[in-house]
Amino acid sequence: MTQFISVSLTIFYALMGFLMLFIAYKSFITIDDNKKFGTALFWILMAIPFIAGEYIPKNIIGLLLILSSCLTVSKQVVFAKYEAPSEEFALASSEKLGNKIFLPSLVLAIVALIVATVWAKVPGASYFAIAAAGIVALIAAFALTKAKPIVAVNDSARLLQQMGPSSMLPQLLVALGALFTTAGVGDVISQLISGIIPADSRLMGVIAYCIGMAVFTMIMGNAFAAFAVITAGIGIPFVLSHGGNPAIIGAFALTAGYCGTLMTPMAANFNIVPAALLEMKKQYDVIKYQFPVAITLLIAHIVCMYLFGF
Repeated sequence: MTQFISVSLTIFYALMGFLMLFIAYKSFITIDDNKKFGTALFWILMAIPFIAGEYIPKNIIGLLLILSSCLTVSKQVVFAKYEAPSEEFALASSEKLGNKIFLPSLVLAIVALIVATVWAKVPGASYFAIAAAGIVALIAAFALTKAKPIVAVNDSARLLQQMGPSSMLPQLLVALGALFTTAGVGDVISQLISGIIPADSRLMGVIAYCIGMAVFTMIMGNAFAAFAVITAGIGIPFVLSHGGNPAIIGAFALTAGYCGTLMTPMAANFNIVPAALLEMKKQYDVIKYQFPVAITLLIAHIVCMYLFGF
């Protein structure tokens, strides 16, 4: 089963890469100005690791990411032109399908949960579960809408390109978190905090842990990336050392990090991508409206960790 999942994931990643090559092709033939070269090159550079990443040296992969980042920073990556359904067709389809349109999403969630649960002990099962659920949900969408396969390809490409370089940010931030942990950033943070917070103060340790998770998540854009660093630097020496329950405290710490997620543009998949998909006029309005809720939740996390974590 392990071998089957490994081969399947390789195929799934390759399919994602070929979708990016399709985006590169659409960009080159539909963008009118010179930015078609930069946009097409960006998506080709992104496609290469997905298609042949396991056969390419890590240094080369890193170089490809740096080159793609340069294209993004220099604003060479723009949106291609795709055929969109007419407003009349969209309204007619909406009235015809009604709430059935949400069935593929429901199928995706249920299938992913079942597959991940059945093969929970198999390495890579969670990734395989998402990929397999995506295929089943796609089949369900075809059965429901009677659409042609090319529609799925075009719409997938359109949505991925609409998210643009931001869609790659979560993976890069997780890698950055692992790099910080290996570099000993947690130890440096621990030394800094030890000069500010009394070692025997449980409350101050909890406050520092929760706020540290939120702030570092705002910097990293990913609570999972921040968790290892802040837990090593603050959680273990200043909170768990007081006899706290690791399971409860760890859970509150991780979700405290997500309070930071609500307040940062670095969390592109939560705050920037939705703004792009909804075509909002102000890119950061999502963060603006989430900010008061995030602060309230962070205070609640501090109180709950202090009351229930020990």
